[in-house]
Amino acid sequence: MLADTFSLQHFSTNGIKVRAAVEGTGHLVIMVHGWPELWYSWRHQIRPVAEAGFKVVAPDVRGYGGSDKPHPIEAYDMIELTADIVGLIDALGEEKAILVGHDWGAPICWNTAVLHPKRISAVVGLSVPYFQRGEVSAIELWKQLYEGKFF
Repeated sequence: MLADTFSLQHFSTNGIKVRAAVEGTGHLVIMVHGWPELWYSWRHQIRPVAEAGFKVVAPDVRGYGGSDKPHPIEAYDMIELTADIVGLIDALGEEKAILVGHDWGAPICWNTAVLHPKRISAVVGLSVPYFQRGEVSAIELWKQLYEGKFF
């Protein structure tokens, strides 16, 4: 088998279909890609993690690749993205998962763990530092910082 050839499957989750590469057996590890990537970004990590005794699932996040692409902007908020991950855990018949996120996938994983702590056993965030929510939301801070200076 080629190093980047994996079983691509479709799962129903949170009202959409998500395409994911699936490999191995054991405790579930979900690898969430960044922007603008696909499951394929994990092609070099999937097999070694599976061979270490884990079931690895690397989905295309909603809006990307072979996953559904809902039209409304609201379909891409963090609540929906985290619900997709929990729905994927459910679709795989598991109670918990380890989440690994790179770039934009890191905040999806962190927020999934915060919103659904009983469903996540560990989180790995790559290439993006973790920041707790501040006294002011990020969008409000950006509005204050760039008021009258943006476009």
